[in-house]
Amino acid sequence: MDLDFIETAMSFFAKNKLLISSVVGSVFGFVLLRRHLAGGVCLSKKRLDGKTVIITGCNTGIGLETAKELSARGARVIMACRDLDRATKASETVKAFSGNNDVSIQRLDLASLDSVRKFAERMNEKEEKIDILINNAGVMMCPKWQSEDGYEMQFAVNHLGHFLLTTLLLDRIKKSAPSRIINVSSTAHYRGKINFDDINSDKNYSAMNAYSQSKLANVLFTKELDRRLQGTGVTTNTLHPGVIKTELVRHVEAGFNPFLFNVVFRPLQIFLKTPVEGAQTTLHCALDEKLDNVSGKYFSDCEEKEPSKAAMNMEDAKRLWELSEDMVAKAGK
Repeated sequence: MDLDFIETAMSFFAKNKLLISSVVGSVFGFVLLRRHLAGGVCLSKKRLDGKTVIITGCNTGIGLETAKELSARGARVIMACRDLDRATKASETVKAFSGNNDVSIQRLDLASLDSVRKFAERMNEKEEKIDILINNAGVMMCPKWQSEDGYEMQFAVNHLGHFLLTTLLLDRIKKSAPSRIINVSSTAHYRGKINFDDINSDKNYSAMNAYSQSKLANVLFTKELDRRLQGTGVTTNTLHPGVIKTELVRHVEAGFNPFLFNVVFRPLQIFLKTPVEGAQTTLHCALDEKLDNVSGKYFSDCEEKEPSKAAMNMEDAKRLWELSEDMVAKAGK
């Protein structure tokens, strides 16, 4: 019986060499493509014992994976999240993964500049040091919504909230030098344009254009922040995490015809990065010792990359900073 099986199998392989080689080649090719799309990997083994890290929007996705890894390296992780119920569950996930119970949650709603101010006040009162600030939270391609302060939601959450948070925590971060500030942007910034005459997209709203504007703002903010931090021992960099399968795309999915999305786009999600893969460039910017004196740069797949020409315009970077100062000041009155 065994010999018959072997002979049958050999006969099958002999008759179907082309088919089998095609299948094997396709599988091998898919594995290589998937690995390529997974991007770079953070290779640093650096420990963060005694360090304090604040991460915004980390109850899911790449923020959660970032929190898990930094906690596993000994950091005291402060999870700054809008939804405290989800954050509480996420914090238990972080503790279980890392074996480090020094994890706390604090409410932070980036769509409310009042919430940002209250969070920063608590941090400045309670925390002796802030070694790493990771501005990770964001919204993507949502409908034309307004923040609590009346600003276009994507610009408000992705840029203004983090702008105010960072500036309010700067003294504490400077006192902790050498320290790092990391801003999560996107390749969407390449198609972005800062519409200074209609920053809230009131005249002509496009979800994609507003998102791209907010991501360009992240890079310009990083550039101007770097200029202002020269000589302080604080570095700041920005990054593209990759195209990732997370909750961030929920508004994108909602904008498509359900049948078209399920038939055409959902199968393609197999090529998207996982949250673990997407967190690697953030971890690289937070940990890699080679970046101790690197600042004002843009990273993707754990490598420095050239940002868009618009992102290199230092006059726009300064103008955006001044506009942002004015907008957050108006919201405080």
